[in-house]
Amino acid sequence: MDIQVELIPNYRIAYMRRVGRYGPENYEVIEKIKHWARDRNLLHSSFILAVPQDNPLTTPPENCRFDGCLVLSKDTLLDESVYEGEISGGPYLIFKVKHTAKDLEKTYVELFPYLKEQGYVLDSKTIFERYVGEAEDESFCEICVPIQGEYQNE
Repeated sequence: MDIQVELIPNYRIAYMRRVGRYGPENYEVIEKIKHWARDRNLLHSSFILAVPQDNPLTTPPENCRFDGCLVLSKDTLLDESVYEGEISGGPYLIFKVKHTAKDLEKTYVELFPYLKEQGYVLDSKTIFERYVGEAEDESFCEICVPIQGEYQNE
């Protein structure tokens, strides 16, 4: 597993949300935000975030919120078909993994024991998946895990 610490800036985002059990339907939200971005020629200059907002172990499945997001520049204009928000920056552990259900699930299972073993403290910000490059290459993704402490980009 490829792991590094990165100091992520605050991200201004456009997002679309679905509420319900996490699963394959989340992919539809990502496809909708990509379609929105393509129609506005924004996809090539940005990246996609997949943001599960709730812990399915503590939130009833029917109430779990999932956001498909596009990171925006400060001057990008939005319309009423998307919401505007912000992802808080700070130090994050970045886990680069193959974008397969098996590899993602394995990483999420191993992630919390890894944090504990390495002495990292999870921050209260949300964990998210980041799809970089042309935002079209989905062979890999980065699971971004907020951690407490003072870190600098290497």
